[in-house]
Amino acid sequence: MSCIIIDDEPLALELLEDFISNISFLNLVASCSNGFEATNILHEQKIDLIFTDIEMPNFSGIDIIKSLEYTPHFIFTTAYSQYAVEGFNLNAIDYLVKPIPYHRFLKAAKRAHGLITDKQPVNTTTIINKPVTNLEPFIFVKSEYENIKVNINDIKYIEGLKDYIKIHTKAAKPILTLNSLKNFEEKLSQENFIRVHKSYIVSINHIQSVQRNRIIIDDKWIPIGISYKNDFIKRIDG
Repeated sequence: MSCIIIDDEPLALELLEDFISNISFLNLVASCSNGFEATNILHEQKIDLIFTDIEMPNFSGIDIIKSLEYTPHFIFTTAYSQYAVEGFNLNAIDYLVKPIPYHRFLKAAKRAHGLITDKQPVNTTTIINKPVTNLEPFIFVKSEYENIKVNINDIKYIEGLKDYIKIHTKAAKPILTLNSLKNFEEKLSQENFIRVHKSYIVSINHIQSVQRNRIIIDDKWIPIGISYKNDFIKRIDG
């Protein structure tokens, strides 16, 4: 798996070079001290994975990723944790905060290797369609610093909270992830899920009852928005 490092700190480059040399599935193509050098390489040949710092003179790691016509898989390596949300919003595989321990780097590299060799797109939410019928369809949801596997059939309802959504499942604790209801709605099966309010998507399979302008799932009362009511009634009547 070909990779490059981008970092303006010589010691950081040396450390990551050493890490990569100990990982058999990584092939280091180049170590770049600035974004201009890196983009020249990225335009000349296809690279599978980028390890890049964020704060660099003239051309930040975020600017590098945004400038590419095709986007390889990438992992941010930085001393600044405040960019984590923006990093994951760009669909970074991982976000490593310096000083980076080897075990943490290895975990991120293995995650990238799994995504690349399985040819799965790097999305905040990735739906996996399995050809084997006895396996439930599932999604991977990025929450904080990990990807959580969630079975589609376990999702009861999804709640919108400004820039985040909260996924309520059969598990006791809901999953909070940086995403939008609109984006999530496009990824879910239209047969089993329906938008019933500007802040809610529900699983039809988990609805217990409908009382006038609200839906009951477990002990939760979910409002039915006026603009969504006709479509919802048609669905449940059908």
